[in-house]
Amino acid sequence: MGQNGEAQPLSPKKQVHLFYCVECEDLARKVAAHSDNITLQSINWRNFADGWPNLYINSAHDIRGQHVAFLASFSSPGVVFEQISVIYALPRLFVASFTLVLPFFPTGSFERMEEEGDVATAFTMARILSNIPISRGGPTSLVIYDIHALQERFYFGDHVLPLFETGIPLLKQRLDQLPDADKIVVAFPDDGAWKRFHKQLDHFPMVVCAKVREGDKRIVRIKEGNPAGFHVVIVDDLVQSGGTLIECQKVLAAHGAAKVSAYVTHGVFPKGSWERFTLKNYENPESAFSYFWITDSCPNTVKAIANKAPFEVLSLAGSIADALQI
Repeated sequence: MGQNGEAQPLSPKKQVHLFYCVECEDLARKVAAHSDNITLQSINWRNFADGWPNLYINSAHDIRGQHVAFLASFSSPGVVFEQISVIYALPRLFVASFTLVLPFFPTGSFERMEEEGDVATAFTMARILSNIPISRGGPTSLVIYDIHALQERFYFGDHVLPLFETGIPLLKQRLDQLPDADKIVVAFPDDGAWKRFHKQLDHFPMVVCAKVREGDKRIVRIKEGNPAGFHVVIVDDLVQSGGTLIECQKVLAAHGAAKVSAYVTHGVFPKGSWERFTLKNYENPESAFSYFWITDSCPNTVKAIANKAPFEVLSLAGSIADALQI
């Protein structure tokens, strides 16, 4: 309200110029489709004969004084350098503000030094991103979804403002649409997943699993909760080989779960490990996952699993479009 009790006019929406890496083109188009305030811009991604990048930012003159964002995907070390080169260049083009959207922070699970000599590459990545030049509008906003270890927020320096978003609202929306929405139990594969997600999912009954040592093996057990008769949805931030999810599924089924599904924000799936979840790899379809939900934070996986049951992609596009207005 204004001083005279009149409603204040809503602040006008930011017009954002969105650049993107090659891998993220589909996601960038979806983000732009969510808002008239987002204009897609392009970069010429080429290489010199020796393999080093030969890059050109189109419309460099036109984006002066404008809000600019870059949608990145650090899917392998080989693509990071060319994207970092662009990320460091954009804020210096006299832009009003700069936002980096990196949906998946890839080194997030390498954050600890358990013995002298371990290299915490998550800290290295945070340092690289903390050195993005300041734009005319101040520090870079850095949008990341479901970063693996919560303490990683403290790895970033003062020159970036990390905004930690989550894909969980997309999962909740999808679960509400299921015919058995009233028979859902959420399961966590370990205490870490419970700690980070349970508050956002606290209206569902819960099961918490744990890995315990038996001889020289680590096996999954149910630590608390009862899955019997329910559609159990295992929730975690990311999947690599998928071994833990498969062990959880077996334990939940053995304890009477009617169906088991899974949600992860980041479907990393190195070396095509997603294939072990496709229906053809199950002799007994009853023991297969009913649904496997991922977001489009890892674009290469999205392309690989297109139209393959039980996979379904919940797009971050609307959430990213909203984050670009902050």
